[in-house]
Amino acid sequence: MTYDAIVLAGGAARRLGGADKPALPVGGRPLLDRVLTACADATATVVVGTRRPTARPVRWALEDPPGGGPVAALEAGLRATTAELVLVLSADLPFLDPDTVRTLLAAASRGPGDGALLRDPEGRDQPLVAAYRAEPLRREAALLAAEHGHLRGLPLRALTAGLRLTAVTAADPLASFDCDTWEDLAAARARIREHGSVLEQWITAAKDELGIDVDVDITTLLDVARDAAHGVARPAAPLTTFLVGYAAARAEAAGADPARAVAEASRKASELALRWAAEAQPPHPEENGSG
Repeated sequence: MTYDAIVLAGGAARRLGGADKPALPVGGRPLLDRVLTACADATATVVVGTRRPTARPVRWALEDPPGGGPVAALEAGLRATTAELVLVLSADLPFLDPDTVRTLLAAASRGPGDGALLRDPEGRDQPLVAAYRAEPLRREAALLAAEHGHLRGLPLRALTAGLRLTAVTAADPLASFDCDTWEDLAAARARIREHGSVLEQWITAAKDELGIDVDVDITTLLDVARDAAHGVARPAAPLTTFLVGYAAARAEAAGADPARAVAEASRKASELALRWAAEAQPPHPEENGSG
């Protein structure tokens, strides 16, 4: 599905004391980078706000005047896009995922209206977690500009009131969670560290930091580490997983599928660890020649 993404990364962040909200880390990654990961397959991604380092290349735009509010920022983003479908996101969504993005895009492209927006668990519609047909959005922005002579300071509902939008409920109730306060940020950081998701969150953060994109079979790699720790020695676990990664990288460079390369290297390392452990057991009579 072809689409452009607009991420609004401006705003005064008054409830955060004027902090640079998009740069605040959750799970070791800036909020902005977490949002950019969720829409990584966009044809073009436009970030409206002050330029800053990002985990992947983006285009930059700025509303005129800077600080003109969400409608002015969105219109600035629209001027830098060409796709018929645009995904519009705020830059403070730590739990937004690609599945939610795909759900919004599918609803916007197949529905009879002008787009689709996310409805949060409390029943509130979220126009900054939404997919829109670009032309109706441009039309409404132009009408507002003609009516008011500017877009500065206008509320977002003034832009969306004339659009026919489908409300979508995400499979993940946290998809619409945003960080407006220090309490929100603390809650997001605590949620990242919950036992049920910490490994997945860590792997995603590590892949972004290392600039790699490969499916990681967490269960398989943990099994390799366990076999090495139990069958050889505890320090063998991290060393073995490093060697598995190195071997997989070499295989990928030679043309192998990345996921298969990891699986094959893991299998070999695990089997070696099991053979190593077996040698620590007393030999069977037939192995030492006694009978």
